[in-house]
Amino acid sequence: MSASPDGDRDRDQASTDASGDPEIRGSPRRGVAAATLGFFVGFTGVVLYSPVAAELEDAMGLSGLALGLLVAAPQLTGSLLRIPFGAWVEDVGAKKPFLTLLGSSIVGMAGLSAILLTVGLDDLSAAHYPLVFLFGALSGCGIATFSVGSAQTSYWSPENRQGTMLAVYAGLGNSSPGLFTLVVPFALAALGLTGAYLAWFAILVCGTIAYAALAVDAPSFQFRKRGLEPAAAKRRAEARGQELFPNDDATASIRQAASIPRTWVLVALFFVSFGGFLALATWFPSYWTAVHGFGTRRAGTVTAISFTLLAALIRVPGGVVSDRVGGERTAIASFLLIGIAAAGLIAAETVASALAATVLLGIGIGVANAAVFQLVPTYVPEAVGGASGLVGGLGAFGGFVLPPVLGLFVDLQGTAGYANGFVVFLGLAVVSIGLAGGLYRAQVEPIPDDGPIPADD
Repeated sequence: MSASPDGDRDRDQASTDASGDPEIRGSPRRGVAAATLGFFVGFTGVVLYSPVAAELEDAMGLSGLALGLLVAAPQLTGSLLRIPFGAWVEDVGAKKPFLTLLGSSIVGMAGLSAILLTVGLDDLSAAHYPLVFLFGALSGCGIATFSVGSAQTSYWSPENRQGTMLAVYAGLGNSSPGLFTLVVPFALAALGLTGAYLAWFAILVCGTIAYAALAVDAPSFQFRKRGLEPAAAKRRAEARGQELFPNDDATASIRQAASIPRTWVLVALFFVSFGGFLALATWFPSYWTAVHGFGTRRAGTVTAISFTLLAALIRVPGGVVSDRVGGERTAIASFLLIGIAAAGLIAAETVASALAATVLLGIGIGVANAAVFQLVPTYVPEAVGGASGLVGGLGAFGGFVLPPVLGLFVDLQGTAGYANGFVVFLGLAVVSIGLAGGLYRAQVEPIPDDGPIPADD
C-alpha cells in the first residue's frame, strides 16, 4: 500500500510516488477505523426504544404485538436499506452511502426529539403511534451502514485476513447498542427522557461529523474518482496492495450475488444470528422486567453485560477462529450453542439459570455472526458489495420480524410467553445447524473422478 510501514501515515491525494503515479490517501487501518466509527454511531438505533419500552407501552396502551413492532421499527429500514446501499458502494465507494444513511438517521432523531419536546411522554397516546414508528424507522437508517462498512472493510483488507478484520469492524461497531442499553437508564434518571434523547441526538451528529472527517475510500475508488477507467484503476490499486475489487455495476452486483445459491444459505444463517441479535437486544429488557421483576436500570444493565456487549465483542475472537478453523465448522458449533441456550431460557426458573443461558446465547450468536460473514467474501468474492447487502439486509430483517413474533407469545400466554417464546430460537438453531452442515459437507466432499478423458478420434 502507499502508507508508511506502520500502516498509519496518510499521504495527500495530490502527491506522487517514486514512479510518478498519484498516491492514495489513507491506509488499511484508517479505512477500517472509519468504517467502525461510522457503524458504531449508526448502530445505536438498534436500541432506540427498548430502554423505555415499558413506559411507551403504558403511555400508548400497546399490546405485545404493537410493542414488538415499535421496538423493532428501526430494524425495518436498518435491514432493508442494506441491500441497495451495500450495492451502491460498488459504484461510488463507501463514504457517500455512509453519510446518506447517517444523515437520514439524524432526521429521524430530530423528529423524535421534537415530539418529546412538544408532547412529552406523559401526553403520548395511541394517536401518536404512527409518528413515533415513522421516526423510529428513520432513526434506524444508520443501522444499514453495516453492509456499507463491511464492504469498505473488505476492500481495504487482504484476503487472508477478511474474517479477522470484518470481526474487528463488526464486533466493535456492534458494541454500541450494549453501551447505550447500559448508559441510557442512567441518563434517563439524570436528564429525564427528553434530555437523554437530546444527548443521544447530539452524539449522533458529532459522530457523523467525525466519520466525514476520517473516512477514506479504498484505493480503486480513489483512482476512479480521478478519472481512470475501472480496469486502469484496478491495476493501480493492485500495485498498492488492494486485493478485493468492486463490481462495476451495483445492480449487476446484486443480481450476481443473488444467482449464487450459497448466498441464500448465508442469508438464512444471518437471519438467525444477526437478526436474532437485533431482536433480543430490544426484547431482553422487557423479558427481565416481566419475568424476573427487574427495574428499568437493572434490566438494561443485565441485558448489556450478559448479552449485547458480550455478543458484540466476542465476534472479534469469533472471526479469528473462523479464519483458522473455517467459517463452516465455527458456524455449526455456534448454532449448537444457540439451541442449547434457547432451551435453557425456556426451562429457566431462577435468575441464575436464566443469566447463564443468556450468556451462552450471547456467545453463540456473537460467534455465529462472525462465522457467517467470514464466508461472504469466500463464496462471493466477485460481488462482495451485493452479497453484503443481501446477506446483511435480508438477514438483519430478522431483527424486525422476530420481536413481533415474541410479542404474540406474550399476547397468547401472558408473562409465561416471554420465556416460552424462545422456542422460536430453538427451532431456528436446529435449521441453521443443518444449513451450515450442508456448507461444510460441500466443502470437504472430493470432486468425483469420472475416469480419464477419452482421446479424440
